[in-house]
Amino acid sequence: MKHGPEPRVFTHSIRVPYAHVDQMSMVYYANYFVYFEMARSELLREAGVPYPEMEKRGVLLPVVAAHCDYRKPARYDDLLVVRSRCTEIRGPRLRIEYEVLRGPECLVTGYTEHVCLSPAGKVLKPVPEIRGLVSGTERVAGT
Repeated sequence: MKHGPEPRVFTHSIRVPYAHVDQMSMVYYANYFVYFEMARSELLREAGVPYPEMEKRGVLLPVVAAHCDYRKPARYDDLLVVRSRCTEIRGPRLRIEYEVLRGPECLVTGYTEHVCLSPAGKVLKPVPEIRGLVSGTERVAGT
């Protein structure tokens, strides 16, 4: 059972380009990970720490796990909305969850997990702006 406020939800819209569909006229499965990355970049920008700023501060966020569940296909010219939220922080590790919607219909769900690292590979604590994405102390583990 979840307690406390839910994490903030960010949205990012994408119009499916022809280059993203396969021979079956559906979005090629790997492109959803590209959509996740686009939404994650916007999430960080809206949180006040875009990727270039984090890199200037010496923090990298490599993906250490990624998962995607495909429910229904998206097609060329569909307008998709990717909803993203940081659902967990455990020490240097964070999890971002995604939903890809076409109107009210959920097509895809998934997540990525990241570790905060220095350019030299040293494990770091998340910057305050990232920590602020997860609301409620019971959701921030290991801090």
